[in-house]
Amino acid sequence: MIVVTGATGNVGRPLVELLAAAGEEVTAVSRRPAEGLPAGVTHRQGDLADVDGLKELFEGAEAVYLLVAGLGEELRPDEIVAAAVACGVRRIVFQSSQLVGTRPASASHAVLRAFETAVRGSGLDWTVLRPGGFASNAYLWAEGVRSARTVAAPFADVALPVVDPLDIAGVAAAALRDPGHAGRTYVLTGPAAVSPREQVSSLAEALGTPVEFVAQSADEARAFLVRFLPAEAVDGMLSVMGDPRAEERRVSTDVERVLGRAARPFSAWAERNAPAFA
Repeated sequence: MIVVTGATGNVGRPLVELLAAAGEEVTAVSRRPAEGLPAGVTHRQGDLADVDGLKELFEGAEAVYLLVAGLGEELRPDEIVAAAVACGVRRIVFQSSQLVGTRPASASHAVLRAFETAVRGSGLDWTVLRPGGFASNAYLWAEGVRSARTVAAPFADVALPVVDPLDIAGVAAAALRDPGHAGRTYVLTGPAAVSPREQVSSLAEALGTPVEFVAQSADEARAFLVRFLPAEAVDGMLSVMGDPRAEERRVSTDVERVLGRAARPFSAWAERNAPAFA
């Protein structure tokens, strides 16, 4: 049995669907009730912050997909991983972040670094996924596109190889099912760097209607984003978006290496998710 935490999110939901379609026994864990899960998938409501409740979540699992919501400041990585070990889990796939490698002093990613350390020292088979920026961050533009066919964003022409969450889910499914991925750390990106202006152009093409791009200052962007995200996470995000390091601009081939095909471009994500912006 495979446990997927964060099972209703942009990565967790398609991961549950991929595993179920492959015939795996899946338990989907989320903090809130879940609807629309595939037939045969068991749902458990739970929170990684509740260490005492982890036995109920992990019991009977051979493998666990470990995903941390937000900054994870309230979590205790060593105790969470120890609970998985105590329940007989044999394999952990942990969703970390590219920034753990490229910005090791980043305060906003301290918990992810601690989880990586705990997972690697657990004695279990482990795989760490380090995705770059998510294509699905474009959902933050949905309201403006729906109401005014406008996107306001900073750093208009700074390009980064954002990754489709469906590709993260595909790599996660492979790592959960195949022990040959044990001991690996995969950096997951899209196939090409794409700027915010180019992303908006792809959305407009997918919608079949013009969408205006409005350049935003970093301060304006921060004031908007802190309505949805912790301030530390926003500051880290804007730092990468505005002044990316060479490694953060670089396209990784790890998605292709694991899945045997090229990573999906942002335009494919836009086409698949156009209804959210219509």
